[in-house]
Amino acid sequence: MWSFDTDPDFQSDLDWMLEFVKREVEPLDYRFPGHGAPYDVSNKESRAAIRPLQEQVKARGLWACHLGPQLGGPGYGQVKLALMNEILGRAYWAPTVFGTAAPDTGNAEILAMFGTEEQKALYLQPLMDGDIVSCFSMTEPQAGADPKEFVCRAWQEGDEWVIDGEKWFSSNARYAAFLIAMVVTNPENPPHGRMSMFIVPSDTPGVEILRNVKVMGDDHAGDGGIHGYIRYNKVRVPADAMLGLPGEGFKVAQARLGGGRVHHAMRTVGKCQRALDMMVERANSRRSQGKLLAEHQFVQGMIADSAIELEQFRLLVMKTAWVIDEVEHGRTPAVSPRTLIAMCKVQMAKVYHDIVQRAIQLHGSLGVTLELPLAEWWGGAMSLALADGPTEVHKVQVAKALLKRGATAPGLFPSEHIPTRMAAA
Repeated sequence: MWSFDTDPDFQSDLDWMLEFVKREVEPLDYRFPGHGAPYDVSNKESRAAIRPLQEQVKARGLWACHLGPQLGGPGYGQVKLALMNEILGRAYWAPTVFGTAAPDTGNAEILAMFGTEEQKALYLQPLMDGDIVSCFSMTEPQAGADPKEFVCRAWQEGDEWVIDGEKWFSSNARYAAFLIAMVVTNPENPPHGRMSMFIVPSDTPGVEILRNVKVMGDDHAGDGGIHGYIRYNKVRVPADAMLGLPGEGFKVAQARLGGGRVHHAMRTVGKCQRALDMMVERANSRRSQGKLLAEHQFVQGMIADSAIELEQFRLLVMKTAWVIDEVEHGRTPAVSPRTLIAMCKVQMAKVYHDIVQRAIQLHGSLGVTLELPLAEWWGGAMSLALADGPTEVHKVQVAKALLKRGATAPGLFPSEHIPTRMAAA
């Protein structure tokens, strides 16, 4: 049954979150700027600033809400998480303050699902407490995100695994206490059964960060990149460092990526809403050609298009969250939400790009400067189209799902052939 109601007690939490993020968290983006700032646990000043905020979040019962009860979390479900993540998307620091920063959220999930009790104590608990950060080391320089083309490999020697090869764009590796690396262990298996997943402490001998790659919006000067280009130079880890069974790396990865994709979409709604709010404020404040921008029909059209596209995307995200909850609770036949998640991933980058681009246009020359956040946000749209799999891959997934369950023409002519249907009628 569809419902747009929000439980009054939870709505109270959402109201508190919105005010808290606006008042306390958004300023952190300006006090401690930079893509890597929320992940740098060695920065004593930023940690001192966020600890009291994190304690307020914990006292409210809103800390690390992404894990279900079977994994040690509160079990809010995806609909509630969607409403929460809309708010967290407003500020870069917000996920860290609320204990839901990626890739730590996904890594926490697979540690909870596949880790041993010792691994949970050593890695999961500090991760959940916000004392350390982690890295998901999957993509490769020659293969991107296509696991069928991976060549970084591992083999067993005695009671150890030896990992050898390179990984590309391992985000936050420079700050991580440990990496979760996806490497080839069973090359004779079918493509999706060739890989395994390992926990690799970042200080393990042989883990070499060749460089920290920068992206659009980073300063060329200095060493500010956060996406590690890593060489695993015969790195040795114990046999029990594997998550899951040999050859199950793809399965483990999918367990974290689905949720991560929809959470990205949820936070994107919040970021787009903030850009739309900026457009409305600008239109109501700036004059051109003898009248307010708000009185120009072109401007009205830009705002209307943005509001409509955002509402459509928000409803797609909410439906996806609802379907996930219904399936997990057994209230809906066991249908996979994968197609809806792929739709969210495809539309996310487009809606974000278009709304932020209009906001930049409406702010004129000021919009392209670094005196507003819009230029940096717009650069992030390119990353959204690539992170967790490129847009094109997800479009193919959507199309294949529809084609698989679609019908074929019953005869020589299409089923909507008018003469045939008239004769039948």
